[in-house]
Amino acid sequence: MNKQILQNDWAELLSDEFNKPYYIELCEFLKKEYAKHTIYPEMGHVFNAFHHTPFHRVKVVILGQDPYHGPNQAHGFSFSVKPEVKVPPSLRNIFKELKSDLGYPIPDHGYLISWAKQGVLLLNTVLTVRAGQAHSHKGKGWEYFTDQVIGSLNKKTEPVVYILWGSAAQKKVALIDTTKHFIIQAPHPSPLSAYRGFFGSSPFSQTNRLLRESALDEVDWLLPSKNKYV
Repeated sequence: MNKQILQNDWAELLSDEFNKPYYIELCEFLKKEYAKHTIYPEMGHVFNAFHHTPFHRVKVVILGQDPYHGPNQAHGFSFSVKPEVKVPPSLRNIFKELKSDLGYPIPDHGYLISWAKQGVLLLNTVLTVRAGQAHSHKGKGWEYFTDQVIGSLNKKTEPVVYILWGSAAQKKVALIDTTKHFIIQAPHPSPLSAYRGFFGSSPFSQTNRLLRESALDEVDWLLPSKNKYV
């Protein structure tokens, strides 16, 4: 996991991170973890969110906590799963809120790549996890890396809308320059917390209103049919 993995404009922005002591320690930890345990996502997919949403295109960040820890779920984007994978409970709740907010039908898959291609950075605060063990890579260094991602985004001249779901994501609030950028907060969409205020929070219409008021293109949140991908 070195700077060669990032081939687009993120590479220059984040290149210094790969030589810092915390990242070198993180890499050593990950080498052992991938060798001894099942780790999600696959090593080649860890930075997918950056590959599909270049820095210059980012206008929205959906910030999760750590990747799904079930088989075949995580593939490098917060909340997304591949088209053939059953939609996890948190994402089902996101889709319920999407329907309530914008009236869109519940999608027949959980592949969020169309959002990513429109400039929605689907980022977790921690980018890897051990199978079956949520938060198992918490505190190993990824948080410093994702702090730097936000620091880079702060420098954008155009505003970015941050959608922060849950306490792990909301810990990043202090890093966000709110003189330029916008924050939308709600409880995590997990079944354990969605009824505490996630439902009814209208994040999709709020985001598009903020983009529209900033003279930026709105996000088309309607996902294509699963048939497009399988």
